[in-house]
Amino acid sequence: MSDPRAPLGPDEDEYSATVLGSHWFSGPPPPADAAPDRVEGSVLRFGPGVTAAMAPPFPVHPGPPAPRPAARPGGGWRRYTLAAVVLAAVLGYLGWQRFGPAVEVRDLSVATDPRGPGCDATADVVAVVRTNGRPGTLTYRWVRSDGTRSEELTERVPGGREEATLHLLWTFRGTGGYPARAELQLLSPERRTAAAEFTYRCPR
Repeated sequence: MSDPRAPLGPDEDEYSATVLGSHWFSGPPPPADAAPDRVEGSVLRFGPGVTAAMAPPFPVHPGPPAPRPAARPGGGWRRYTLAAVVLAAVLGYLGWQRFGPAVEVRDLSVATDPRGPGCDATADVVAVVRTNGRPGTLTYRWVRSDGTRSEELTERVPGGREEATLHLLWTFRGTGGYPARAELQLLSPERRTAAAEFTYRCPR
């Protein structure tokens, strides 16, 4: 019977350290913080030198998953604060557009072709109301020199538009001539008037 303590001969198979108990290891133990390359079932591979795929004689359990990096303190709070500030700014702008200062009239002018319309034709009298760009409603009436006037009319001005154009179509019939005057009376948001004059001529 050979002595189990005798060293192995050159013809005998080499042993694998992966199948020996932990008390057979020589040298300093591996560092406790050594991380495996990967986990494949119950076999741990610690580096390129170990090729045995046999299960170790002691149970091996994968360690717990690495913890997620801790969120920076206050990061989420700042993100939600920024979103709240943007939302408040949008709501404030919409509220200002809807409930802010009322429309104001900056200028009013009325014009038409001074030569007047031809025989049995229509004159287009145009009033231009310039505003401050705020939304609102203009109330006005047309007054003609033949003694007629329109009822009170309204024009809705949307926000962002600084000009409203109002038209009066005045149709003439017959021969002869007539000095005409068309006046726009702005009633609200403030009272203003402007007028245009022309002459209707039909010689036939």
